[in-house]
Amino acid sequence: MVDNSQFATEKITETNRLILRPFTEEDIPALFLMNSLPEMLTYIPMEPFTEESQAADIYHNVILADYAKHGFGRWAVHHKADNKVIGFCGPKYLPEFNKVELGYRYFPEYWGKGIGYEAAQAAVDTFQPKFNIDLFIALILHGNQGSEGVAKKVGMSLFDQSEYLGHKVHVYQREF
Repeated sequence: MVDNSQFATEKITETNRLILRPFTEEDIPALFLMNSLPEMLTYIPMEPFTEESQAADIYHNVILADYAKHGFGRWAVHHKADNKVIGFCGPKYLPEFNKVELGYRYFPEYWGKGIGYEAAQAAVDTFQPKFNIDLFIALILHGNQGSEGVAKKVGMSLFDQSEYLGHKVHVYQREF
């Protein structure tokens, strides 16, 4: 198991409404919900989680491992006014593409409020100065117009079409 104490209080960045920070063990219930609600998984190629232990496994073996290995990974998006984690946004190194992906996902009650763009722009603004990320991609399943809109708003453009986990994806890309 990876020690996350160095990440526990670190804030990556913030906006007027949001704080982007590393996930902590206390966020496992939110991770479970993000990966179990069918409406949140419409464009995510995975089966919904059925037990909170699956989220704990992702937290300990994927998220913390990414933080330790790369210095970054998916970040919790904390909504200041509601004082809770409402999704995630942040970079993840994808060895299949040998590139860093900007990924994001939010609870449905926050869709259509500009949260996706606000968090993604804040994340992108930290890529170069904090993490030396000069090029990043977004893998977006065909038909996911909301995610494509966010990608375009943060300056990404359609670069390629590919497959990921057996699904056709649009590959958006941006360089600094």
